[in-house]
Amino acid sequence: MKVGRRSAARERQAGDAEHDGALRELLVRVAETPAPTGAERARGELVAGLWREAGLTPSFDEVGNVVATLPGAGPRVLVACHLDSVFEASVDVRVRRDAERWVGAGLGDNAASLAVLTRWVQAPGDGPRPHLTLVATVGEEGLGDLRGARHAVARLGADHDLFVALDGYLGSVADQAVGSRRYEARFRAAGGHSWGDYPSPSAVHAAGTAIARLAELHVPRQPRSSLNVGQVWGGTSINAIAERAGFNLDLRSVDPEALTRLERAALAAIEEAAAASEAELELIEVGDRPAGSVDNRALLAAARGAYEAVGVELVAAPGSTDANAAMAAGLPALAFGVYRGGNAHRLDEWVDPGSLAVGLRAWRELLARLARLPRRRTGA
Repeated sequence: MKVGRRSAARERQAGDAEHDGALRELLVRVAETPAPTGAERARGELVAGLWREAGLTPSFDEVGNVVATLPGAGPRVLVACHLDSVFEASVDVRVRRDAERWVGAGLGDNAASLAVLTRWVQAPGDGPRPHLTLVATVGEEGLGDLRGARHAVARLGADHDLFVALDGYLGSVADQAVGSRRYEARFRAAGGHSWGDYPSPSAVHAAGTAIARLAELHVPRQPRSSLNVGQVWGGTSINAIAERAGFNLDLRSVDPEALTRLERAALAAIEEAAAASEAELELIEVGDRPAGSVDNRALLAAARGAYEAVGVELVAAPGSTDANAAMAAGLPALAFGVYRGGNAHRLDEWVDPGSLAVGLRAWRELLARLARLPRRRTGA
């Protein structure tokens, strides 16, 4: 029995080594192809070309998603892996490599997941798999507001039984949807000269007052919720009372009702601050991701078994991913992580390149378990 274990371990190591070089090459190619939210076409073309070379027939849908299908057994599974990163086109996305960590903007989220999925497309192996529709989605990050995943679910969801978003760190599963409401608050005031027109109303002061009031709001720990002002702008010079200013607000919660209550309180605080500062206010909703959960126990059990098979412990937690769109539609869904890394959404994001081969094995194990699940829907 001990000999058998050692043999299996050697086989796994050999399999990982076989894919390691290809995975590293794919990671660099994907990561160094810029894909800001709303401008993902270049990376989409790269992924579509690689899938085509591997024998699939990918196409672009109406919003820019790359879509391809693979036959299999058992349930029909919609697999989403987002193309975009949080960084603008001007950001340097070259990969810096050392022995154990590679560093680059957007290297993990979500270039690493795309590399693992694409390597599997190139070498799917002989193991069982369900019927698959692969969708490399646009607009997952920031103000993209899950545009690609929403479109895919609306167009294809009724014909599928399960949804898996390939996104996140190895061992992590997002099994509940963190909802968000996002606003841009714009203030206008009379402004003027900082001495001659003082104390003329200031848009910057109005924005600052609003932010201060937001910071004083009660944000519940249970159900877990959050409030963040992520960007602030305004004014023209140090000696001018600002005529215009603004900020972006991100509100989140795992509970739809808690999110609605937090939204009402936040908007009221902003409106009161504008009125007190004698400023005009324009509130623009720029994002609305659904919160909530769905019965995904069978999916979660399959994910746990897949990770255990490669020696990784599953950690489940709420998240904001493409899976939100599926959960909102009542489709059993979760996000499944396939790489080790850190510092996501930072310029110094890092990835352990050797972990991708383990992530690839975990993905194969998950597919084998999904293929054994019964169909839940009666679509085509």
